[in-house]
Amino acid sequence: MTDEAKSNQKSDQSQAVPNASVAGPGVSVVGPEDGEVIVMGTTRMRVLEDGSHTGHRLGMAESVLAPHTPGPPQHRHARHDEGFYVISGTVRFTVGDEEHEATAGTFVMVPRGAPHTFANLTGQPAVMLSTFTPDLYVQYFRDLRSMAADGRPLTPRDTIATMSRYATEPASEFA
Repeated sequence: MTDEAKSNQKSDQSQAVPNASVAGPGVSVVGPEDGEVIVMGTTRMRVLEDGSHTGHRLGMAESVLAPHTPGPPQHRHARHDEGFYVISGTVRFTVGDEEHEATAGTFVMVPRGAPHTFANLTGQPAVMLSTFTPDLYVQYFRDLRSMAADGRPLTPRDTIATMSRYATEPASEFA
């Protein structure tokens, strides 16, 4: 290797390794009793990352679905991907006309545009971790919480109207 090539290689390597003295974004640590809690009917959600620490590239929440929780109407997202990791229990995911029983340890990745919904049809609670990339959908859940703050149950019309503000629509051919 020529001296010039060695010099270029060293230069390339030094650019690939970030300078440790440059301060980066703060690390977010959310303990087991921390996080913003959003209760929607029989689902309790704990927001672990609302996008404020990730430049809005990622949102993340833990959801506890009570037994016999029907879940949202089948829908599709135009501007974000959604991932679900089942921590405990069993969650039925419906993607189009296909059903998948997801038990603990199962990961379901729903890309933009894919019609989907989920439900806990069992007599036991189910816990799952959800990711939203980008974080767009975290505010949707906050909006639902605000709408239900007066104690009135949310109607499907309320849910659909709120979804539409976040580039989400019902997957009517499967609803």
